[in-house]
Order: sequence, then C-alpha cells, then structure tokens
Amino acid sequence: MPQSAATISGIQRMVLYETRARYFLVGTNQAQTKHRVLKIDRTEPKDLVIIDDKHVYNQQEVWELLGRLDLGNRTKIGQKGSSGLSRSLSAFGIVGFVRFLEGYYIVLITKRRKMADIGGHSIYKIEDTSMIYIPNDSVRVTHPDEARYVRIFQNVDLSSNFYFSYSYDLSHSLQYNLTLLQRPYELWSSPTSSAEEEVQKQSKHDSFDIFEDEGLPTQVVYGLQSEPYYKYVWNGKLLERVKDIVHRDWLMYIIHGFCGQSKLLIYGRPVHITLIARRSSKFAGTRFLKRGANCEGDVANEVETEQIVNDASVMSLTAGSYSSYVQVRGSVPLYWSQDISTMMPKPPIRLDQADPYAHVAALHFDQMLQRFGSPIIILNLVKKREKRKHERILSEELYPAVINLNQFLPPENCIEYLAWDMARYTKSKLCNVLDRLSMIAENVTGVLRTNCVDCLDRTNTAQFMVGKCALAYQLYALGMIDKPKLQFDTDCVRLFEELYEDHGDTLSLQYGGSQLVHRVKTYRKIAPWTQHSKDIMQTLSRYYSNAFSDADRQDAINLFLQVYQPSESRPHLWELPTDFYLHQRNTMALPLDRRSYTMWWSAGVLSYLPVPYDEVSCEDTMKKVKVRRANRFEESIDIYTEFFKPYELTSFDDTFCIAMTNSAREFMPKTVGVDPSPFTVRKPEETGKSVLGSKSSKEETLLQRKTAASAPPPPSEEAISSTSEDDSEDDRDDDASVSQRSTPIKLLTESGESTRTQEIQQQSVKEPYGLNLAEFPAAKDLLIYEREPVSCFPEDSIYSLSPPQVDRDSREEFESSVLTGRGQVRALCREDMLMYREYVKNRYM
Repeated sequence: MPQSAATISGIQRMVLYETRARYFLVGTNQAQTKHRVLKIDRTEPKDLVIIDDKHVYNQQEVWELLGRLDLGNRTKIGQKGSSGLSRSLSAFGIVGFVRFLEGYYIVLITKRRKMADIGGHSIYKIEDTSMIYIPNDSVRVTHPDEARYVRIFQNVDLSSNFYFSYSYDLSHSLQYNLTLLQRPYELWSSPTSSAEEEVQKQSKHDSFDIFEDEGLPTQVVYGLQSEPYYKYVWNGKLLERVKDIVHRDWLMYIIHGFCGQSKLLIYGRPVHITLIARRSSKFAGTRFLKRGANCEGDVANEVETEQIVNDASVMSLTAGSYSSYVQVRGSVPLYWSQDISTMMPKPPIRLDQADPYAHVAALHFDQMLQRFGSPIIILNLVKKREKRKHERILSEELYPAVINLNQFLPPENCIEYLAWDMARYTKSKLCNVLDRLSMIAENVTGVLRTNCVDCLDRTNTAQFMVGKCALAYQLYALGMIDKPKLQFDTDCVRLFEELYEDHGDTLSLQYGGSQLVHRVKTYRKIAPWTQHSKDIMQTLSRYYSNAFSDADRQDAINLFLQVYQPSESRPHLWELPTDFYLHQRNTMALPLDRRSYTMWWSAGVLSYLPVPYDEVSCEDTMKKVKVRRANRFEESIDIYTEFFKPYELTSFDDTFCIAMTNSAREFMPKTVGVDPSPFTVRKPEETGKSVLGSKSSKEETLLQRKTAASAPPPPSEEAISSTSEDDSEDDRDDDASVSQRSTPIKLLTESGESTRTQEIQQQSVKEPYGLNLAEFPAAKDLLIYEREPVSCFPEDSIYSLSPPQVDRDSREEFESSVLTGRGQVRALCREDMLMYREYVKNRYM
C-alpha cells in the first residue's frame, strides 16, 4: 500500500497552545493515534507566517514535543512554577484566516453538533466559534476602524446553519462522491507520494524539531480527497491564503444552508431521509439587495437541494443502497432589481440593463449544464395576470431568452420551460394547486430549476411536491414499497413535509429575514385559523428585516466572503454607496486612455472619483475635479492625468470606487418621455413636433405608444403604491394594447401646450445631440458654407482635383468596425454612450 494512504485521514480534534512568539496548533484524528503540528508566527504584525510540520507524531512524541516547548520558552532555564507554554483552547476545525486593517485572525470551531449520517460519514453543524488575534500585543499596530470591521464580520452568525464533515464532501452531490470512490486509486493518489516516503524514512530525531528548515517550502501530501465545488463553499477565501502551504488534512470546507435527517421504519426496515441544501456563495445576499444575476451568470438566492434516501441497515457508501435527487432554486437570471428607497412592501420591479442576446442567462444555464447535464427544466411560478405589471415583467423577459438560447442547443439538450401562475390558481376554488404540482412533478425527468419572485414560499411548496414524487420513486427503487405512489397524511409524508418546512423556514430566514409565510398546509387549504395571524406576523417580520437590518447583513456577507477586502487605500465598507461593483467586477475596468476617459467624462460621473486616503483627502480631490469639469475637455484630461498618474491605477477595483447605482436610469436624459429621434414614425403634420404633441385623440395616443422609439415616463410612486398585488381570476389586462415595457402616459393639457411643447423640444434636442438648434450658428460654422465649390467632374476637367481624403474619425470608425467583426471590441466613446442611452430609453421606459 502506498505510503500516502497511511497519513491521517482527517484531523477532527485540535488544541491551541501559545507562547509569546508562536501559536502551536496540535491536531489529531478521532482515535488520537496520529498527530500533526502547525506553527503560527506571532511576531509579524500584518503577515501570516505558517509552518506545517511534515512529521506525523504518535501521542508519546507529541507530549515530548510540548514538554520541550514549555521548557524552552520559560523565562529562565530550569525555572518552575510559571509555564512557558499555555493551553489556549480546544477546537474541532479551522474556519479560516482573515485580516482587516491590522494583523490576521484565526477562526476556530469550538462546538459542534451531529446532524446527519451518510454511509458512516458524520455531518456536523457549527454551534460555536472563537476568533483569535494572532500577533502578540508587543508588535500590534492598532487601527481605529479595526473593531468595527470585527463587529461586521461577526454579524455572520457561524452558529446558524453552517455545516461541515471531516470525510464527506458536502459541496458535491452524492452521485459525484460515489463516482469518485469508484475511480482507480492510481488516478487520484498524490503525485508526491514518493517524496512523502522519503520524509517518513527520516529518523524521528531528524524530523522531531519543528523549527528545522524554517522558511523552506513545506512538502504537502494530499490524501484521497477531491477538490470541493467552490460555488457552495463559504470559507474558500478564508482558506485561500494557506491551502497551498498546509497539509490537506487541515483544510475543512463549510457550506451554508440546511441539513436535516429523518429516520423511519418501513415494514421493519430502517430508512434515512436526508435533506441537504447548499446556498451559493456567489452573488450572495439578502432579499431586496440581491436580485437577478451578476455579469458572470450567478443568481441571487441560488440553492441546490439534495434529498438522499438510503437503507440504514447497511451504513456503507460502497456496500449500501442509496438514492439521490437534486433540484435547484434561484432568482430569475436577468439584470433586474427592486428600488427599496420607496419603503414599500413590494417595490416595483425594474430591468436594469438591456441583454438582447440573453448573455447572462446563457452563462447561468452553462453552469447548470456543466454540473448536471441535460435536460434542464425551468418551472416559473411568477404571476401572469396582474392589474398592473409587476412580476409579469420577468416572465416576458425570461421566456424569449430561453427561446433564443435553445436555437443553439441540440433538440435533445434544449432547456424546457414551464410557466404556471401558482398564485392565481391558489385563489380559485375549482383548482387544486397540489394536484397540478403533482402532475408537473410526474413529468420531470431531469434537474428542475424552480423560481418565483423571491424563491421562498411558492418555490418551497413546489419543491416539496416534486420531492414527494421523487421520494416515492426512490423508495420504490430501493424495494421499500411496491408502487411509486405516496399518499398525504401518512407518517412517511408527514415527516417528509416537516423536513421541507424546516428547510424552507431556514432558507427564508437567511434570505428574506423571516420564516415562510405560506406553507404546504396553506396551499392544501387545511391550515388552522390561527395560522393567519402567524402569517401576518411573519410578513411584518420580513418587512422589518428588509427595511432596517438587511443592509448590515449584506455588509457582513460581503466581508465574510471576502467580496470586499479592507485596505488603507480604499474607502471603508460602510462608506460605499452601493456594493454593485463588488459583485459586477467585469463592469468596472477603466483603462487610462482617452476613449475610456471620454465615456466617463460625458456620463458626468468623474466627480465621484476619490483617491487613496493616505495621499490626498477624498473631499478636496472631488472639489477640484468638479471645478475642472466645467472647463474645456482637453484641460480635464490633463487634470485627470495629473491627479492619478502617481498612483498607476489600472482599474477601479485597485484603490477607489464610483458612486454607482444598480440602474441605468441614472445616466438617462431627464426628459425621457420626449423623443426627438429622426427615426420615429410620425404623421406628416407631426414633423418637428414632440411625441407628446397637442393632439389628444385616442388614435394618436395609440400611435404614439406603438411608435418604434416612443418611451413614456415611468409611473409615479403614488400610482404604484396604490396598485394591488393580488390577482383575482376575473382580472383584466388594462394595458393589453401597450407594449410590454410601456406604462400609461398623460397627455399635455390644451392651455399653454404649444409653448410647453416648443420648450421641451428644444431642451430634448440639446441634451442628446449636444446642440441647441434654437441658437444662431457660430461664425466658424458659417465659414463652412463659404468655401469654394468643388467640382464633381473627373480629372480631365478644367478643375484640378485631388482624391478625397478620409479624415481621422472616419478611419477610426472603419477600423473599429473591422475589429468588432473579429471579436475585438473597442473602448466606448461619447457617441456610443448616447446611442446606448437612446436604446435603453426607447426599450425600457
């Protein structure tokens, strides 16, 4: 047997010892037969220096080592009474290492609780942790904001629904883990096993002193373990600093979500039903602050739920009988959000960015296809019929995106799309919601991706019904029942329903701030009358959490996941007006070239550029930039270069941020309801008039709404707040004749119309095109018309002609088109920005 297989299978217990100069973390397996030692230097104020001892100790050798360390660190040789080595605490695992503005901290698991058992592999829940500052007080360099970052970091309650296992990879599904176990040993044994053998052949005395070879790279030997799926790992960034330094046995990856296990007897045979929910660490956050998807295809509130059924009489992954089914929930993969500044229970939904080629949806489904294969089935539960469009906006964008993507997939691998208005059917006395969900579940043959708007109440009930159907087939496949059918109100289904209720409550608390409002019993219409008062309290709790505590929770998540890393040269986390650029990294690159600067200068956002705090105060610099923006463009470029050249910046993410919102409306013209575009279809008498002209007839209004470039203004907050979100079955679409993005518009009154129309027309022409057509042309412009005439005859005419000269702008435009055709996109210029404004205005407003 290769030597690497004899290494520790897993470090399950740890003891932290300390001296003034070092921490010594001693780890051992469950039987305490093999030990490893990790040395952490405490003399470095900001750097993390870790030495992993290469030797595997037995218990006697560890006691001898600790005795040496105790004796060697006493003040005087032979001194008794005071110890040179003190025991700090006991632990069960390392969460990770984190640094803010001072030195590093180590986060250790100090209390655990067993939650489930899968084939003899225990799954634990973190019950308590300890966060220990590593540098000694004598070398500590204090910072006034350090304590505030520590408080924000600790707002992520690690004792709330974080799970780990020493021997089972929770980030992967059971199918993946079983496939890994069936691989030949040679395919995943360590390539450094020969080097490890040489280390083990050394005498115990040679490898006994852990201070030997200090500073040299440690030989790392990997056991029989796979690489985790980092999308569902929550401490990946916290371990990134040490994962290539320490032995693999020290690394323990945790997931966030839910884990529960029910045990039942079926005709005398013990059966375990395990539910594991893995919450994605990508684009993670709270309800209204994380909606839709980021530029990499990661969606908000994405959770992979796996239900595992196994015969508990044989507790072995290789010899036992196991069945697993996976389904996914997640926000609609579009660029969308809700404006929480209105303080409404249900803020209006808005599409923030145009995505005509469904790029973000393609990235999202790419991830799913790579992980699960095909078919991917979408169950969309958002409302279809509403008095005023709210949820329906998302369906009208998602369905065309799926149709667009399917034309690039083989027919057998196409994404299946199912849309069902669950809320509307719930109010109907003639429709049984759960029966309809059972029919959908029976036809699901692949991985089901379920979503409503929040992916909470409706989604959890739908996932329960699909899981109930899958459970029947799982028990049937294991030979527990004679047909794949399970009835309600049986002990098996009751326990399974309670498991999914706990699952839904936990995920809802993590994302929405309250437990489920509508449960399975609500949709079965058997909920007791006391449940209504509980639903009201949960709704109020969710609203309070979303309005007052979600911002702090979002900051804590960003800091814990290291989406934001504090630095002396960056604004503090609490000073950022938005975390948009933290989760949309690809949108923030800003090369220091003329074209890129032109784009930001024309957009009017350069006044928000702060510089590093330790060099120049942000406030002073902002004032200077604001003053200079009023001057010539050429001078503005010089000021820009003068201010930022010493810092050699390459992107916004290096040292400073932009005060951006998650909406493109911030960069749109103020008179967005007026359309001066020359490409608008109008009647002959409307030439030169505003779209919102003096005509007030119904026919003209409809013509304006159907005009290709028309863009009516958004509805007022009063109109939105007065809109009911409930859909009765006799609701009618009162905007059926309007395009899917339009909203009712108000025509101008007759009195004073002509004057107001002329003012709006002049203002709107000046804003998009940068010209005021009402002013008399300048003298230099009039000189253009006074040039000598140029003949259009060939060269044998009496006029001497030269070949036409192509100006620089035309050349650049041609070169840009050629490069774009080759896939090389040039930097945006002012004209591009204006064109994009016009496009967004016409399509979304």
